[in-house]
Amino acid sequence: MSTDCYVSPLSERYASKEMQYIFSPDKKFRTWRRLWIALAETEKELGLKITEEQIEELKAHADDINYDVAKEREKIVRHDVMSHVYAYGVQCPKAKGIIHLGATSCYVGDNTDIIVMSEALKLVRKKLLNVIAELAEFAKEQKSQPTLAFTHFQPAQPTTVGKRATLWMQEFEMDLEDLEYVLGSLKLLGSKGTTGTQASFLELFDGDQETIDKIDPMVAKKMGFEACYPVSGQTYSRKVDTRVLNVLAGIAASAHKFSNDIRLLQHLKEVEEPFEKSQIGSSAMAYKRNPMRSERIASLSRYVMIDALNPAVTSAAQWFERTLDDSANKRLSVPEGFLAVDGILDLCLNVVDGLVVYPKVIEKRLMSELPFMATENIMMDAVKAGGDRQELHERIRELSMAAGKNVKEKGMDNNLLELIAEDPAFNLSLEELQKTMEPVRYVGRAREQVDAYLAQVIYPLLEKNKEHLGMKSEIKV
Repeated sequence: MSTDCYVSPLSERYASKEMQYIFSPDKKFRTWRRLWIALAETEKELGLKITEEQIEELKAHADDINYDVAKEREKIVRHDVMSHVYAYGVQCPKAKGIIHLGATSCYVGDNTDIIVMSEALKLVRKKLLNVIAELAEFAKEQKSQPTLAFTHFQPAQPTTVGKRATLWMQEFEMDLEDLEYVLGSLKLLGSKGTTGTQASFLELFDGDQETIDKIDPMVAKKMGFEACYPVSGQTYSRKVDTRVLNVLAGIAASAHKFSNDIRLLQHLKEVEEPFEKSQIGSSAMAYKRNPMRSERIASLSRYVMIDALNPAVTSAAQWFERTLDDSANKRLSVPEGFLAVDGILDLCLNVVDGLVVYPKVIEKRLMSELPFMATENIMMDAVKAGGDRQELHERIRELSMAAGKNVKEKGMDNNLLELIAEDPAFNLSLEELQKTMEPVRYVGRAREQVDAYLAQVIYPLLEKNKEHLGMKSEIKV
């Protein structure tokens, strides 16, 4: 590893090798050559004087890129595409005259960007499915574990640990829906020339409109796409990048919410992220178990959510058929958004796979609050025993305030049940009151909702995509 120049932490610490390769120079320049081959084949099939020998020569050197030649040429011409056209031609002397024929730089640049984003989205989709699958397993295991729910981070009606996990899962599922829509809508730029009018092809094919109409569909099919965008300037609309990065930002937002909840639960000692045997939580406080994975998820997620502003502003700032103020921004914002989300999903997969639940702590906290939540049931039982509903409501309000004061001001345990048992208006013994303290009575339909959501939504989704499941993630640091 080089130690005397900047290296992106996204590569060194967070993103997988698989995602890094998708955005690598090697992937880009190999795709350029595939596009030049597709164009030459299409032009030959449509009648231009291109020989099979030239095509075969291009195919023979599709992957053994002579980077040294391209690099030296770029020093002279200051143009990356023409440098690689030249380098390809050095390797393919018989075909050099037909490489890039009729095309402009965006033919390889923009089409490659779409291809790369498409492959990156497929990898994100795979990892997102695996996060959903792990959450589904966790939700199933914990569907019946009562826990204190919070609104405003204040104690509210109980839920179950599994039901809470479905809330995280549903947001990731919504992200998957958005991703699949955008992925399914991606089209190639095609080959439309310097301002999108295909004027160069009008010249090449002697004004034959019917033949020219076949170029884009044929190139798209050869590159594995259904179609090209019907109209463009020199580039595909930069709104495409906006749509793609918005999907990544949505995933980041879901991951951030999930990680926040885990961090809060770890503070409460109810649920913890994985903590390795030799892991150090603090350089000073040896006892600490900091939720560093969840904190990293939150940190990277904020980066991605802000990064999504880049393509939106770039799209808005394009002038007419083409300006070049998009280039430097795209080189940063798109790859790094994907690298960051890749790292986020690896972290999410790692955290969910190793979540530790502490039922005793959960039960203790729930039981400390449950008497307040059981008061309506207690009041109904007291009415059945002959009490007046309105009078009992007022007495419960007064006793609840007294019990809350004991907890907050005196540090006592919640003694609401004892206070009610001592009040003759209720005509209920402490033993009778304690029988109402079964948490499962207060979780509503949480368990049934978990079962229904898994059966009706998640399991069919996972069955449909079972060939993508089974991933595990390794965290570098």
